[in-house]
Amino acid sequence: MTYRIHFTAEDLARTRIAEAPMPLSELHLAARALRDRSQPVRLGAWRRRALPRLTSRAWMALSLIPPVGWSPTFLTPAHPGELDDLLDQVRATPTTMIDTELAAIAERQPLPAWTSNLPHDATLRDDLFDGLSDLHAELVAPYWTQAVDCFTADRTLRLRQFLNGGVDHLLARANPQWLRWNPPVLEIRNPVDYDLHLRGQGVLLVPSVFGTRSFVGDDAHAQAQPTVSYPVADDDRLLRLTALTPRPTPPRHTAPVSALLGHTRAAVLNSIAEHPGCSTKELAALIGISPPSASEHATVLRAAGLIHTNRHRNTALHTPTTVGLKLLNASGPPPHRS
Repeated sequence: MTYRIHFTAEDLARTRIAEAPMPLSELHLAARALRDRSQPVRLGAWRRRALPRLTSRAWMALSLIPPVGWSPTFLTPAHPGELDDLLDQVRATPTTMIDTELAAIAERQPLPAWTSNLPHDATLRDDLFDGLSDLHAELVAPYWTQAVDCFTADRTLRLRQFLNGGVDHLLARANPQWLRWNPPVLEIRNPVDYDLHLRGQGVLLVPSVFGTRSFVGDDAHAQAQPTVSYPVADDDRLLRLTALTPRPTPPRHTAPVSALLGHTRAAVLNSIAEHPGCSTKELAALIGISPPSASEHATVLRAAGLIHTNRHRNTALHTPTTVGLKLLNASGPPPHRS
């Protein structure tokens, strides 16, 4: 089965990469991944931690997001923003939209019996929306910093691909396991056989740390671009494998962090923050040091969890982590190298 997205020249011109991860879109993908059995090494421990902690309300929300099949777009819209604001938007969904979406899904697959009352019962809707918040608190919130870091590293890699070969190269390399670029059609492995004609909208590419496969989001009620999510790149496999592992609070004085107190290394971290996605050679030029020295400093920063390094062909690309940015923001501008 294949989901085929048909592009025109105008669609290619408007295709872009999301600027930030989308909390409820990530929740949607996390909920789908929770009950399937794929990727046990990466997701097994996460599943075992989360499942016993789910509230009855969380299970209520989860019942509308099956591992395979259709789920209502009003529940997990693919929008950027702060979680509380997005949840408020979900709570404000018109009952007519809820009724329309549930009716469309019911024609394709069974729905829980209680959903027939959802458009007419405010208390039931409150329970569902509270359950969505509970679900996010268990599945996504504890790992959000890591998810943002993975997203940023992947986006940097995709931008580099775009600069090297344009949209054609980007679509061909985004995720060969799930996406096949057969110009002018993007073919996606999918349980649904479907043709989507963009008609000038283009698509929004969204790397995901929780996604186990590529997924197309097409909200017919919104004037937004369809989204194509795909698992983040596995260039840094250790990063991807540990992204859903809760991070212990590090000791106040660890060897890698202490090593950052030198002038040059602080300048290296600052330059990476100001030029995310820079190569080791570019970093060396920015600081005025040799490439081997820049590589050594980047290694220490990476060991301290302050930067990520992805590889594009034979080039190492460096981006700051959320922790690295917080360190710079907390300590103010780093000293200049003397």
